[in-house]
Amino acid sequence: MNGAGKLIVLEGTDGSGKSTQFARLCARMDAEGLPYHRLVFPRYAEPSSMLLRMYLQGEFGSHPGDVNAYAASTFYAVDRYAAWKQDWGEFYRSGGVILADRYTTSNAVHQGGKLSGEEQKKFFAWLADFEYGKLELPEPDLVLWLDMPTEQAVENLRRRENETHTKGDIHEVDEAYLRQCRACAKAAADYYGWRRIPCLEGGGMRSIEEIHTEIWSAAQAVLKP
Repeated sequence: MNGAGKLIVLEGTDGSGKSTQFARLCARMDAEGLPYHRLVFPRYAEPSSMLLRMYLQGEFGSHPGDVNAYAASTFYAVDRYAAWKQDWGEFYRSGGVILADRYTTSNAVHQGGKLSGEEQKKFFAWLADFEYGKLELPEPDLVLWLDMPTEQAVENLRRRENETHTKGDIHEVDEAYLRQCRACAKAAADYYGWRRIPCLEGGGMRSIEEIHTEIWSAAQAVLKP
C-alpha cells in the first residue's frame, strides 16, 4: 500500500452510545477480514494524557468552563500527537485504515460548546489549523456524528454510573454543559461536513443494529478502493 491511508472517526456526546457502535464497527471489520488499526481517545493510561486527566478530574476547576476552550484543547491535542508519533503514523502513511473512537473532532464538540456565534466559528477554524496544520495530524476521510438527544444521553450516563458504581467526570455530570455540546456538535457537523447519524427517529430510539447498519454503509463508501 502506498500513500496516505483512510481515517474514519466516530464522534458523539457522552452517553450517545458511541463506544457500543465503535465496538460493532470494529467487529464488522474483523468479520469482513479487513485490516485496520483501532484508536480510542483520550488514552487515559498514557503519560501524554496527564493534563487532560487533571482537567477532567476537576484539578483546574470543578466546571468545564473554568478552563477556556483553547487551553483545554491543547491538553487533548498533545495526547493525539503523541499517539500519532508513537503508535499509528507509520501504519497510516503506508496506506492503512484507521478507526478512531473520538479524535480532533471531540475538541470541536466539547470545547467549542464553551463559545457561541462568531467566536465559535473562529474556534473551529483555529482548531483545524492547529491540529491538522501546525501539528500535522491527518484530517478524517469520514466523521460519523451520533446525534443523541441530551435527555436520553443523561439517562444513559446515570444508568452506567449506577451499574458500575462510578461517578462521571466534570463533563458527564454537568447536564447544561452536555446540552451545549450537542448544540455545538450540530454546528461543528455543518462547519466541517460531518455525517449525522440520528439516534432518535419517529419519536423513538433506533435500535443498535439499525444505527450500525447506517454506519457500516457510510464506512464502506470510504473504504472502497
